[in-house]
Amino acid sequence: MNDENENRNMIVIQNLLRESGRMAEAPNLTITSIRGDGSSRKFWRIGQGDKRICLAVAPPVADKLNLAEAKAAKFIGLHLLNQGVRVPEQYGWDEESGLLLFEDFGDRKLHEYVVGEQGDEHLTENIRSIYSQVVKNLAMMQVNGAKGFDAAWCWDTPRYDKSIMLERESGYFLQAFWQDYLGRKEPSGLQEEFAYLAEKAALIPADSFLHRDFQSRNIMLQHREPCIIDFQGGRLGPLAYDLASLLIDPYVALQAEFQKELLEEYLDALEGLIVVDRNRFVEEYLLLALQRNLQIVGAFAFLSKQRRKIFFAQFIGPAVNSLNTLLESEFFSTLTILRKTVSSALAYCCAKKNSD
Repeated sequence: MNDENENRNMIVIQNLLRESGRMAEAPNLTITSIRGDGSSRKFWRIGQGDKRICLAVAPPVADKLNLAEAKAAKFIGLHLLNQGVRVPEQYGWDEESGLLLFEDFGDRKLHEYVVGEQGDEHLTENIRSIYSQVVKNLAMMQVNGAKGFDAAWCWDTPRYDKSIMLERESGYFLQAFWQDYLGRKEPSGLQEEFAYLAEKAALIPADSFLHRDFQSRNIMLQHREPCIIDFQGGRLGPLAYDLASLLIDPYVALQAEFQKELLEEYLDALEGLIVVDRNRFVEEYLLLALQRNLQIVGAFAFLSKQRRKIFFAQFIGPAVNSLNTLLESEFFSTLTILRKTVSSALAYCCAKKNSD
C-alpha cells in the first residue's frame, strides 16, 4: 500500500508540474524525498541539478482529517499571501490526494542560523536585525491575517480557547511529559491550578490571526528575508501567544534581555496597526507564555518518546528551564503546586544532563 501511495503521489506531482508549466521550463527534473520536523506529512524537493524548482507536500494518508489539514494549508496560505504575508507561493493543488506544490525557500531555518552565528559580536547584530524583522512581520500577519479570515478553512478548531489550553497544553504537559516521559503520578491539586490558569487566559481577546507554532524552525531565511511556513494550524486567537512562541523558543534560548527588547519592538510595530494597552498586554503575554511553554514541554516529550524522534529530546531540558523561569515571576506566586512540580522536573533534567 505504501508503494502504491508513493507511485500515486509521483504521478500527481508530475501532472501538477506539467499543469503549472514547470516541467516544460526545466525538463529532466529530480524528485527527492525530504524529511519534515515533527510532522508525519510527506515532503519532496523538485529540482534540476543544483536548481530548486519547488517543493511538494502530501498527507501521510488521504483520510478525512489529513485532507482537512492539507486544505487548511492551501486556503490559509492563499489568504496570508493575499494579505501580504511572506509565505510560500502556491503552484498546484490536487484535491483528491491533498498534494500541494509550493515555493521552495531552501534549507536555512532561523534556528540553525542563530545557533551557527551566536558568539560573534558582528553576527549577533545580524541576528538582532533578523529578529527585528520577524516581530514586525508577526504583528502585521496577526492583524492583517484576521481580516477576512474564514473559520471554515481551519482543520482543527476555529479559535484558540480554554479547551485547547486544558487538553493540549497543560494536559499535554501532564500526560506526555510528567506521566509518560518521567513516569510520575499526577500531583494533587495540579489540575485545579491548570483550570485557574486557563480561566484567566481565556479572558484574553482571541480575534487575531494565530499561527500557533511560530518558532525558529518555522521561519526560513531566503536571502536574509524571514519567510513563514507551517501555518496550516492557523486560527483566530490572542495576540501574545505567537510572540511568546517566538521569544521563549527553546531551540534558540534567547537571552532574557533580548526577549524584553523584542517584546518592546513588537509592541511598537503593533501600535502602528491597532490601539494597544501595553501594561495589559504584558500580563496577557505572561499567561500565554506559560500556556505555550507547557505545550512545548509536552510536545518534545511526546515526539522524543512516542514518535522516537530523538532530535527533540535535547530541547526538553531548556524548555523545562524556561518554564521554571516563567513561574519564578511574582505574577504566578499562587501556582504553588505547579511551581513545585516544574522545579522537580528541572532537577531531574539537570541530573540527567550531568549523567549523560
